[in-house]
Amino acid sequence: MYAVIEGIDTAGKSTQLDILKQKYKEAIFTKEPGGTKIGLKLREMALNGEAKSKVAEMFLFLADRAEHIEEIIKPNENDMIISDRSVISGISYASNLPLEIVTTLNLIATSNILPSHIILLELTSDELIKRLGNKSNDSIESRGIDYLIDIQNRMKKTIEMLNLNHIYIDASLSIEDIAQKIEEFINE
Repeated sequence: MYAVIEGIDTAGKSTQLDILKQKYKEAIFTKEPGGTKIGLKLREMALNGEAKSKVAEMFLFLADRAEHIEEIIKPNENDMIISDRSVISGISYASNLPLEIVTTLNLIATSNILPSHIILLELTSDELIKRLGNKSNDSIESRGIDYLIDIQNRMKKTIEMLNLNHIYIDASLSIEDIAQKIEEFINE
């Protein structure tokens, strides 16, 4: 199983991943970007806004994704892998190019290896405003509410376009309710 938790910033991915780490101690936990040694460098470059062009930023993430597939996903294909983000985020955050082109580039980077289970934690605009107001924001979060909600909508379009096994969960539910829904989905 290759399960991923997706969602825009502040949706609660980290909280749910911490819960999953307690329940599935045998699973391999990883993240995109930054799940590999090269990926950590690429993630830092992207999140610090070092790439001045959106296309360059996308290629940093594509390089990370290709390395992640080779180093983490392929060698562990017979194990349970749970990832913080995946190709879904990669396609969705590259919003300066048409979805179809970005999807093709990401499928090349992943060697057509896609997650078996997608969990998308969804936020409303109001909830997002509240959550972003409680923290300092990185270069991507600083792009604003409309930008992040557009990314969330692109995530849903991407999941549906790739016809992936998925569940959408209201991120404003209690932590416990979300965790229960995730566990039911993983164990179905």
